Amino acid sequence: MFDIIKVGNQIAELRKDKGLTQAELANRLNISYQAVSKWERGESAPDISILTDLASILETTTDNILSGDLKLVSYKRKLTVKDASEALKCFNKIGSLLGKDNAFYIGAVEGINSKMNIDFEDYYHDSYKYEALLAEAIIQCIRCGAYVDMSDVKREFKGERWVEIIAKFAKEFGIS
Repeated sequence: MFDIIKVGNQIAELRKDKGLTQAELANRLNISYQAVSKWERGESAPDISILTDLASILETTTDNILSGDLKLVSYKRKLTVKDASEALKCFNKIGSLLGKDNAFYIGAVEGINSKMNIDFEDYYHDSYKYEALLAEAIIQCIRCGAYVDMSDVKREFKGERWVEIIAKFAKEFGIS
């Protein structure tokens, strides 16, 4: 649904992120600064004829502007907590099958350790840390378009903290 107030707020936020004043944005679009001001106050919306130029200047998409930064997600797949846990356990299995001194295993673990600033192998020996890692894996999947059933999350996680963190993040992507 088109919400002119949210669109105006989104334009203002994007403009400020680029370090532009209303006058500078207006000048680049060859319109008056009052028009930009009206957009940002939610009194009017940008004309369709300048929308692509506006998106280009703000380094975003027209969808992002018109949605008012509403997260528009089309889910690519469904993920269960058990599937996510199994995927994490596969890393450990690679170490068992190929050897922890194998370049494939070392590279995978080093990559995870450096990206996440953790000791990946340490997370297998501590149930609290493992649930933290599992929660992060699920959040990353949601960010990539996976749908997660929150009743599954509530049922499978022991730590309420991780359920709350996943729920808060999932809500931003329209999952409740």
